[in-house]
Amino acid sequence: MARMIPSYFPTTTPPGEQALHKALAESDGTDDWIVLHSLAIAEHVRKPEGEADFVVIVPKHGILVIEVKSHLTVDYRDGIWTLGNDAPTARGPFKQASDAMHSLRKYLLKRKVNLSSTPVLSAAWFTAVRARTMLPESPEWHDWQVLDSEDLKNGIAGAILRAIKAGAAHLDKTTHVAYSGAGPDEATARRVAFLLRPQFEVGVVAGDLRHARQDQLVHFVEEQYEALDSMADNHAVLFTGPAGSGKTLLAMEAARREIAQGHKGRLLCFNRLLGRRLMADMPEDPGLKVGTLHRQLLAVAGAKPPADPRAEFWTEELPERAMESILAVGDDAAVDFLVIDEVQDILSEPYLDVLDVMVKGGLQSGRVLLFGDFERQVIYDDGTGRELLRTRLPRLPICRLTMNCRNLPRIGYSVNMFSGLKPGYQKFRRGDDGMNPGWLKYEAGSDQTPLLLEAIQRLRDDHYKLHEIVVLSPLAEGSVAASTTDQWLRQILRPAIGQARRKGEVQYATIQAFKGLEAPAVVVTDLDQKLVRNFESVMYVGLTRATDRLYGVVEADTLRAVMEG
Repeated sequence: MARMIPSYFPTTTPPGEQALHKALAESDGTDDWIVLHSLAIAEHVRKPEGEADFVVIVPKHGILVIEVKSHLTVDYRDGIWTLGNDAPTARGPFKQASDAMHSLRKYLLKRKVNLSSTPVLSAAWFTAVRARTMLPESPEWHDWQVLDSEDLKNGIAGAILRAIKAGAAHLDKTTHVAYSGAGPDEATARRVAFLLRPQFEVGVVAGDLRHARQDQLVHFVEEQYEALDSMADNHAVLFTGPAGSGKTLLAMEAARREIAQGHKGRLLCFNRLLGRRLMADMPEDPGLKVGTLHRQLLAVAGAKPPADPRAEFWTEELPERAMESILAVGDDAAVDFLVIDEVQDILSEPYLDVLDVMVKGGLQSGRVLLFGDFERQVIYDDGTGRELLRTRLPRLPICRLTMNCRNLPRIGYSVNMFSGLKPGYQKFRRGDDGMNPGWLKYEAGSDQTPLLLEAIQRLRDDHYKLHEIVVLSPLAEGSVAASTTDQWLRQILRPAIGQARRKGEVQYATIQAFKGLEAPAVVVTDLDQKLVRNFESVMYVGLTRATDRLYGVVEADTLRAVMEG
């Protein structure tokens, strides 16, 4: 079977493209083929290079760019195309395929891909009609560029090889280059696929924190592409990686892909602020429930929390009530898939029991995609969660992410130093801008307000707006942001509640509450290792929230111990 990139197609895809995708994915004799198709992003962006329905890369043969037409009627007269109920046009499918082919070839040559012996060709595939007998001769195309419904029925691998072979022979005659019998070797085929892949497979995410909220395209890095492939190759996967490696982005993309295929499921997490971010960034869809685990369990159980709930209500009583409700409804209550972000925070027997009945097939056999950080981010767990997960899902495939996609390198190196992260961040997607994090020292028990003011003023001098700054603390009560008496700070500081930050305001929160989130500039206060339990883990979470600028207000002995360590 050919390797399909992306590995799925949305339910809104034209039927001809669905049929060709399915046939290519199931065809014999195509094990080393790579097929790229634009279905995943067709509704999101118009590429400047032009859009190709399929690009089929066949090692030792060539590359074929295919324009697919699903129409039940095809009419071509006097240079005008009328396809089904579409408006007549002079720009037919062969011209579309040719333009896309030339654009992609130019793109590859710019990136120093040697195509001297690789035929790069184009064709049009009419999946619903016998176009090879219906269409008249025309200087607009060659006979070998026409593929039709009979080719779809009688073996698509043979039809594609026929087109490439005839096209290569045509190039031999017209270019005086020996293309016949040539083509890309397997290494070149893989390189071509990777270079073209970002044009065919991207993620969609709401606008970043520096801009107004709008859909934006995010291009993945190579190991994230491998993670996307793991989603397709396995019914269940655990994606692990340190903070900033793109797990939340991939979790959202996983859920988008499932609902695009018509599946129904849940995207959930533990952290309340992260849950609100997921709800804001994901598209509204009747087949997808988004939010925190507790929020979803309350909805399933039809329950409301007590006025002053004990911890046992959330950790034991609520999961049990939700499980009883699901079992009472029966199979219809289970969903097609579960996507869980920050899974390390919900690894307990009661939570896993209810998740087991939430998804069709259970955790052992169901469609379950888990995203977690088991480095130093398990600050709600005594360390037994990972072992519990191994016991419940002993054959769970693991895909590890290592590239830091969030932080500038100097922030990442500071995280290594303060949190004792081993082996620590080594690979960064973003380049170094030469700005070191700032460490402002205070004596234990002294007022940190002047240092917080200094950090915010330095960020303003560095052209950061107030709403781009977040102040974090390991303290739930008594943090400098919550307790300061400075009038200006009291005017601008607002507790983070999961809503978009307003201009002129600086949000503050506990480090624990801000897990899974990020901000362009972060000031972390109250850093005293004598007062903070699990200091290294809390530092790891707090410092990695900053994408571009980081300031730490650190107790003197703590700073000295870190620098000397």
